[in-house]
Amino acid sequence: MDISYEEDMLGPDGADNRPAEPPNSLDLNGAHPQRKKLSAPEINLSLDQSEGSILSDDNLDTPDDLDINVDDLDTPDEADSLDFTGHGNELEWEEEQATKEDEPKEEAEPIPEEEEERQDARLWRTVVIGEQEHRIDMKSIEPYQKVISHGGYYGDGLNAIIVFAACFLPDSSQADYHYVMENLFLFVISTLELMVAEDYMIVYLNGATPRRKMPGLGWIKKCYQMIDRRLRKNLKSFIIVHPSWFIRTILAITRPFISSKFSSKIKYVNSLAELGELIPMEYVHIPESIIKVDKNVPQSKS
Repeated sequence: MDISYEEDMLGPDGADNRPAEPPNSLDLNGAHPQRKKLSAPEINLSLDQSEGSILSDDNLDTPDDLDINVDDLDTPDEADSLDFTGHGNELEWEEEQATKEDEPKEEAEPIPEEEEERQDARLWRTVVIGEQEHRIDMKSIEPYQKVISHGGYYGDGLNAIIVFAACFLPDSSQADYHYVMENLFLFVISTLELMVAEDYMIVYLNGATPRRKMPGLGWIKKCYQMIDRRLRKNLKSFIIVHPSWFIRTILAITRPFISSKFSSKIKYVNSLAELGELIPMEYVHIPESIIKVDKNVPQSKS
């Protein structure tokens, strides 16, 4: 049976029993301007497909007059929703982040143990001499490292000139003299092995060296014993410049401990001019103190 929609909406006395239209917007923040209202079309609640029924072909298709423009709908503004947007918290969080980025970052303080390890690596050098590992306290010998230097090459090939300036040795009166000389000895031997590739000669600058700086007999003997066999064999000449009575005596005493071949390689030179006749002097560094001494030394053959 067809039931008219209009009849259902009217009561027995003809009064309009149509329910009030539902609101089409949510009032979240008090009064708002007049909202747009959409009127509901009149439809037939009959279940058949007669004209006006909700199952009719006309109602199954979307009519043109029901096209809704979403842009025309009045939706709550961002300011109307206070509980669900969360924009305030986001802005506050972003401001905190920006403030933290602007603040200068404190550099992390190094851990004392790690700092000590880094300093330890810079102050100690590990070398291998005679197939045995040694550690050199580089800090203790820092003022004396000029004692050995490379003076260039002579002849054909990589025949190195090694300069040993005794005036740069430590004073024997200082408290840690033996400790310094022990580390300096290792430094000289290890440096010599790095500088020498083929044959070589040693120029020992003895001038301007007071007796308290002269190395002891035991130190010289130990140097000779610790020199690698290759270095002993490849040493072609040992030139002593400005020899003193003391150094001549030391070498005379050490003759029993050294081979006759090594003794034959020792030469005495009384002046820098004589030295220049034996080797090229272009890259040989002569300390200023030795130059001053050389001016007062008469040139004579040993």
